Amino acid sequence: MPTNEYTALVEAKPAEIEQGGRVRLIAVPDTSDDFHITEASWNLPGRGPHVVTTYASDDVTEATAVWRVPDDQTPGTFDVRVTLTLVVNPRRRGSSGSSPAPTDGIARGLTEVTVRARPFASGDAVAVTMRRGDVVETDDQAFWVAIRNSTRALSFNRYLEFLTGTLRKRDARRLAKLQKTRALPFPDMDQYRVLKTATEVFMMANCGVRVDADRLGRPFKGLDLDQERVRLNRPDLDDDPFRAEIRSQWEDYITEGPRLPGEEDQAYLPYLAVIRLRLGDIDLVGDRDVGVNTYGILQSKLTNPCLIELIWNYWHREAHLVHAISALLLRFQNVRTGRGPDPLAHLEIDPLRPLSNLMWGMVNDEQHRLTDTRVAYELFHHYGISLLQPGQPQMRPADSRVHFLGSFHRLLHVVSAFLKEDDDTTVLADAFPVLNALKEVHLQLTEGQGNQYLELPWQARQEDLMYQYMLARPEMREFLPSRTMVAYPEGWMDPVETVKRLYGWPDASVMHFRDLAVFGEQLLIGIRYGNWNDVLLPQQAANWVRYWRPELQGYIHAYRAVTGADLTVDPVDTTMPSVLLRQRLLEQLAGSGAYEDRRRTTPSRLPGYSETF
Repeated sequence: MPTNEYTALVEAKPAEIEQGGRVRLIAVPDTSDDFHITEASWNLPGRGPHVVTTYASDDVTEATAVWRVPDDQTPGTFDVRVTLTLVVNPRRRGSSGSSPAPTDGIARGLTEVTVRARPFASGDAVAVTMRRGDVVETDDQAFWVAIRNSTRALSFNRYLEFLTGTLRKRDARRLAKLQKTRALPFPDMDQYRVLKTATEVFMMANCGVRVDADRLGRPFKGLDLDQERVRLNRPDLDDDPFRAEIRSQWEDYITEGPRLPGEEDQAYLPYLAVIRLRLGDIDLVGDRDVGVNTYGILQSKLTNPCLIELIWNYWHREAHLVHAISALLLRFQNVRTGRGPDPLAHLEIDPLRPLSNLMWGMVNDEQHRLTDTRVAYELFHHYGISLLQPGQPQMRPADSRVHFLGSFHRLLHVVSAFLKEDDDTTVLADAFPVLNALKEVHLQLTEGQGNQYLELPWQARQEDLMYQYMLARPEMREFLPSRTMVAYPEGWMDPVETVKRLYGWPDASVMHFRDLAVFGEQLLIGIRYGNWNDVLLPQQAANWVRYWRPELQGYIHAYRAVTGADLTVDPVDTTMPSVLLRQRLLEQLAGSGAYEDRRRTTPSRLPGYSETF
C-alpha cells in the first residue's frame, strides 16, 4: 500500500511545568479522511526515541503519552516530537462506485514544553560550582609573549643549533664582515676567533624584539601556541584566530599613547615612548650615523630593544660556570691550584686535544674578557648585589641599588599570597599589593638603567655562552666523569656539576641556578620595560602574575633550594644571595670536615675571576 504523509497536531497539558512534574501529551493526525492509529513513537527530552504503545484496535484516533519530568532536568524550553503510524480509509469512491483500498500513512508533529526550576524545598541536595571571576584582557599580554619568545631565542640550546646548523644568508654576511674586524694578536687562534665571532652574530640575530606596526608577526616567529593558549586561558581558540588576537593586542600596545610631532605613526613600547617624549629635543640617529659631531638617540634602541638582564650572568656565575672553565684552563696550562691535591691533576688531559685550539685562544684572549671586578661593580649598579668571593678586594661602588633586593623579594612574597587567594574561588584576590610592588621594582630597575646597562650584559652574555659551548663539547664527557642518567636540559651542566664535586664547591644543583637565571631574566625584563608607573587598574598586575606564574613559583622554589631562604613567609629575607650561599658552603664544609683543611691551604686565583680554591 502507498504511504501518505500527514501533519500531527500535538498538545501538551500543561505547556509549562516544574522539575519533577508530569505533562500529558496528545497527538491527532490533521486529515479529513477516516483513519485509525496503529503505533505512536515519541521523542522526549533527554530520553531519545521512545515507542509509547502499539494499538491493536481499529478505532484509535488519538495517541496519548505522559512525560515525567526528571527532578534534575535542566530548565529551558524543549521540543517534544511524535511520529504516528496510520491506516487511512479515503472517503471518496472509485470510478466503479466501490470504496478505495486502505493506505498506510505517517503523521509527524511537535510541540514545545517549558521546564521551570522547582523551588528549593527542605532536604534538597544542591550542587554548587564556584569559578574565578571574569579576567579582563590587557594589551601588554602580547608583550609578555614576545619576551618569552625572545629569551627562548637566546637560550643555550638555540645557540648550539645555530653553531651546528646552516647559517642563513644574512647571518653568513654578518659573520664574514665581523671576521675582518675581529682580529686577535696571537697566532693559531682561528677556531677560537670563528667561535667568538659566530657567538656575536647569534646575539645580533636573536637579541631583541622588533617594534614595528608593519611587521606585527616578527616578535612571535616560532611561537609555541599550545603553551601560550594555556597561559592566556584560550584553550578552545584555533591557531589562526589565536595568532591574530595576539597580533592585534601587540599592535594596540605599541601604537597607542602620545607621540612627538612627526612621529605619530612610530611604534614604541609604552615605557620607551615616555622616555622619547622626555627627550623630545634630541634627534634620532641611525646606527651608521657616526662622527665627532653626531649626537642623538639611536633609533634601534627604541624600535629593536635588546631584552637581556645581567642577573642571568649573576646566577650562572654563582653556579660556578666561570669557576669550572677557569679550572679547566689552568689544567690546560699545567697549573696546579692551591697547595693541596688538585683533583684535575690526576685526570689525563689528552681527551681535550681536539679543543686545544679553542682553549689556546681562550687563554690568550683573557685580557679582552670581562673581569670579575667589572661584573661585580655593574651588579651593584643594576641590582645592589654582587659576587662576594674569597680574595676579592673590598668593593667601593659609587652607586648601588641597595633597595632592589628587598623590593624584588617583597614582590615575590605578595605574589605568593595573591596566588593562594586567586586559587580560592570563595574570595576575590586583591592585586593592588602586587601592583604597588611592581611599581617599586620598576623604579629600582630604571634608576640603574644607565652607563654600561646594555653593553656590559651583552659582552657578559657572549662570554658565558662561549663557556657553555666549551663545556658542552663531547670531549668534555670523556675528560670529566659525569652522571649519565641525570637528564640535564643543557649539555654544559654535567661538566660543571662534576667540577663542583671534585673541588667541594656548593652542592646545590646547577639546574636550580639555571632556573634562577632564566626565570629571573624574564621577570625583570617584563618589569623593567613595562610602563608600570602609568598603570592604575589592578587587573593588569593580576594578569602579570597569572601569565608568569610558572616562572614566579619556579624562581621562589629555586631560590629556597640554593640559599635556604623561603620568600613566601614573613619576615621577607633581604640578605644578599652571595652571603647566604657562602654560609651554606661553610656549613657544607664543616659537615664534611673539609673546612679546616681549606683554611690551611694557600688559595690560587683563577684566571679572569676572583674566586679562589
